Amino acid sequence: MSEISVTPKLVVDGADRAIEFYRQALGAEQLVRYEGPDGAVVYAELRIGGSLLSIKDADQHDPSAAAIGGSPVLFTLDVDDPDAVGAALERAGATVVFPIDDQPYGMRQGRFADPFGIQWIVSRTSEDLSADEVQQRLDAT
Repeated sequence: MSEISVTPKLVVDGADRAIEFYRQALGAEQLVRYEGPDGAVVYAELRIGGSLLSIKDADQHDPSAAAIGGSPVLFTLDVDDPDAVGAALERAGATVVFPIDDQPYGMRQGRFADPFGIQWIVSRTSEDLSADEVQQRLDAT
């Protein structure tokens, strides 16, 4: 089998605002952008760290995450400083779903909802635990 790469695509109301939000909050760099005749973004590709994310404006074929009550997908950002990234998300307009804290499963982690209905987990490994140790801690909570 050949190498496989997965790139998530976000469907939002207001792709231009979303691109700017991700630029401000996460340092996203826009690599590619295509517009339809009406100026709507039909495809834009962003680089966030070492990952790619594509984005488009909602249309008659693809409803936005917000239009369907939010996305059932959670994105996890593995970062060196979750507190700083969380603060940047908040400054750019995200809301706290749960605050960044040390979790029993060995992560410093929190969750944020962006203005477009997408949720982002900001995370850093704080302890190197075995699967059994994680399960024991979760069982104890």
